[in-house]
Amino acid sequence: MARGPGFRYSRWDGTQRGFDLDADSLMDEMSDDLLYHGDLNAALRRLMQQGFRDRNGEELMGLREMLERLRERRREELERRDLGGVYDDVAEQLGEVVDMEREGIDRRVDEAGRSGDQRRQELVDDVAELRRRELDELPPDLAGRVQALQNYEFMDDAARQRFEELMDELREQLMQSYFNQMSEGMQNLTPERMAAMKDMMAELNQMLEQREQGEEPDFDGFMERHGEFFPGNPQTLDELLEQMAQSMAQMQQLMNSMSPEQRAQLQALAESLMEDMDLRWQVDQLSRNLQNAFPNLPWQQSQNFSGDEPMGFGEMPGLLDTLGDLDALENLMRSATQPGELAEVDIERARELLGDDAARSLDRLRDLTKMLEEAGLIEQREGRLELTPRAIRAIGNKALSDLYRKLVKDRPGKHQIQRSGVGNEQSYEHKPYEFGDPFHLNVQETVKNAIWRSGAGTPVRLLPEDFEVERTEQTTRSATVLLLDVSLSMPMRDNFLPAKKVAMALHALITSQFPRDYFGLVSFGRVARDVKPELLPEMSWDFEWGTNMQHALLLARKQLSRQTGTKQIIMVTDGEPTAHIENGQALFSYPPSHATIEETLKEVMRCTRDGIRINTFMLDESYYLRSFVEQMMRINRGRAFFTTPDTLGDYVLVDFLDHRRKGRRAS
Repeated sequence: MARGPGFRYSRWDGTQRGFDLDADSLMDEMSDDLLYHGDLNAALRRLMQQGFRDRNGEELMGLREMLERLRERRREELERRDLGGVYDDVAEQLGEVVDMEREGIDRRVDEAGRSGDQRRQELVDDVAELRRRELDELPPDLAGRVQALQNYEFMDDAARQRFEELMDELREQLMQSYFNQMSEGMQNLTPERMAAMKDMMAELNQMLEQREQGEEPDFDGFMERHGEFFPGNPQTLDELLEQMAQSMAQMQQLMNSMSPEQRAQLQALAESLMEDMDLRWQVDQLSRNLQNAFPNLPWQQSQNFSGDEPMGFGEMPGLLDTLGDLDALENLMRSATQPGELAEVDIERARELLGDDAARSLDRLRDLTKMLEEAGLIEQREGRLELTPRAIRAIGNKALSDLYRKLVKDRPGKHQIQRSGVGNEQSYEHKPYEFGDPFHLNVQETVKNAIWRSGAGTPVRLLPEDFEVERTEQTTRSATVLLLDVSLSMPMRDNFLPAKKVAMALHALITSQFPRDYFGLVSFGRVARDVKPELLPEMSWDFEWGTNMQHALLLARKQLSRQTGTKQIIMVTDGEPTAHIENGQALFSYPPSHATIEETLKEVMRCTRDGIRINTFMLDESYYLRSFVEQMMRINRGRAFFTTPDTLGDYVLVDFLDHRRKGRRAS
């Protein structure tokens, strides 16, 4: 028989990986930030910047730390390198060529002397004397020596071949330094390829001039003719020009970093290596055109090379490549506002530049948005990321569980009553039927009683004493409106996040445990606003002064006028009323004006006449607030609590459950 799929378990030895990063833990990680600022996109951006720990306790490096590593890597490169080594390396190789030529001259003279041919010996001696004098008179500067040797007639074939190979290497390295993005296309620069390169640059300059004049260049035809020089296979002219501009800007930065003498030597050396003056002109023209087309690139910047490790000429392309990649990665990280924008990062190159841990963190950071979308927690709406209803429930449940964990286990919290009666909700308990009970028959228990009484067999005969009926809970409906102070003092005193967590927890508690109950929300600062509970996570504070309780109580009363059952207002604030609505305008005064206090207390009286209980949770112990709340309590008979941000949730949840339990006992 075929076996089905199975699982193998082993003892934990500390080396196994536990649960990996998942969407729910990710949402938990940024829930406080999301609640405080009310902006999902900003919360994701801060999460990317700061990094976090996954469920295994593994640190995910944030972009801020990676940027510091990039800066440190750049410092290491600059503090290690000495640009003077570019010329030392070339001079040393030229010295080896000259030494080979001198040895070859001596060898040719010796061979002529041993030949016994007097005429040959005289000719060789004359030529050898001339060549030695030319070698002795080589210019001291590097570019001059290269140019002189290019015009020199070698006597030694091996020395001539080595010099030609050196010139080819230097020419390739120089062109690769100018056009680092095209480095693969700059290899094996034979005279034919040099001519093709000159034609390519001439066409490129022509296309730039056409674009400046408003014409559309033939990019596809250009790539058909010269695509071999562009191994990156750019798809548009803009992409091609940007790659070349970045490479030339890097080379210009390197030249800017040299001393005036070093820069002059490199320019002269470049002229010597590019014997074709038209090619040199095309390169210079291309540089000018690209500087005009991309003025924002760092053409005028320089680097502070301060090391003592000589850098060979052949190392220039590699160094420029490293510095360019460091710059590109830094720019990408700085501009990234969403995880998906990190998809452009070459993870393997990032690993080379920053190490395994940074590459691993980057790889996971760029999948954050995808992970949350696949889990149904966020979605794209009009170009912005928004929370889904599932995410709002998850945040509320987390806030609720965080608060419940703080409550002592034997404190109220079960939302149960001690008596049963006529109602609609099953309590999943049963009892023998008594005269007057609703006949909600429990068939299973009734049949069981009959079998216990008469024994097995059919038919089963029922008697009145066999009947069992379902107990049902007596149900009541409660309507609650939370008034949440969002005036500027709330975040300034660190009260806003705890208060918003309470709002989320109450919303989660009521919608999940008491779905027939009503939960409304009003935010109030200088003015009050009705807030849909599903928009609660995005709610933030007002950037102005004013605590308009009068307007908040008015809006809450209007919401509750459309509801049935017991009604209450829960108000969370850290300040006395300092604003009220008059003639449609918000009037602010601090200290509170007599008119503001009077208008607010009038609204308290209206709530009292409508049977609405007002419970106030004060996050500040000021005399003015305490005095006002005492007046409010005398009118409304509600309750007042002085709390701290740490204990606010305990008080609110327990008071809400107590209020609802009392409502049930009163019904």
